[in-house]
Amino acid sequence: MEIFRTINPARQMARTWKARGQSVGVVPTMGFLHAGHESLIRRARAENGQVLVTVFVNPTQFSPNEDLAAYPRDLGRDLAICESLGVGAVFCPEPGEMYPPGFATQVSLPSMSQVLCGRSRPHHFQGVCTVCAKLFAITEPDRAYFGLKDAQQYFILRRMVRDLDLDLELVPCPIVREPDGLALSSRNSYLDPAERRAAPVLSRALRLAGELAANGERRARELIGAIEGTVAGEPLARLDYAQVVDTETLSEADQIESEVLVAAAMWLGRTRLIDNLIFDPGAR
Repeated sequence: MEIFRTINPARQMARTWKARGQSVGVVPTMGFLHAGHESLIRRARAENGQVLVTVFVNPTQFSPNEDLAAYPRDLGRDLAICESLGVGAVFCPEPGEMYPPGFATQVSLPSMSQVLCGRSRPHHFQGVCTVCAKLFAITEPDRAYFGLKDAQQYFILRRMVRDLDLDLELVPCPIVREPDGLALSSRNSYLDPAERRAAPVLSRALRLAGELAANGERRARELIGAIEGTVAGEPLARLDYAQVVDTETLSEADQIESEVLVAAAMWLGRTRLIDNLIFDPGAR
């Protein structure tokens, strides 16, 4: 397995693979890999000739009051996991490599980035789009793999890829969960024991909303009310938001007439957790 700290060798590796006729799958991560990341890597490995994993804690997607300095990191463990899963190369640059002096370009989709998580993280998705645009330009993948725990991120990047005519396929992958339903996240490591016991209330709330929708409820307000009521029953939890939005535009939906994202975020102490489900009334 090759390990690259700088852009040009990583780019050349991807081009060498493609010159050999091998497709390239990229799995962008911020490191501290868990079973959710491993599922993305395994799928990329199954669908491509070579896999390149990026490990980069992207500073531009953190606001000044967020947890950039405290964000969990363990590059040695990440590299060992990648090697065990048959990854061909890992690109793990320093911030100065990705954002050299004079860097001035930003990529943003304001209409989709200021809703849901964007309300409390106003610069987050601009940072995500900018770094992903750079990573796609560097690695020139055939496919890039993203977990649907961050569904808003996936739908925004899907729109970016379409709008900019980028020549790659974005592959959405199912949320990986703990046995009690909690969506896997690197930030779960912040939870103390009591908070960890309380954390599955968010997935339970969304599951109830999904059951209502599956049984014919089409009023978004009823789904949101079910989420709010369930989370309110957990004393340690504080709901940040619960919304139902169209998956194409992320605009709020009052009635469920096409595919929607039912998304929610909550606070447990200083830790903010997100979860979601996608519901299509026309699916069978």
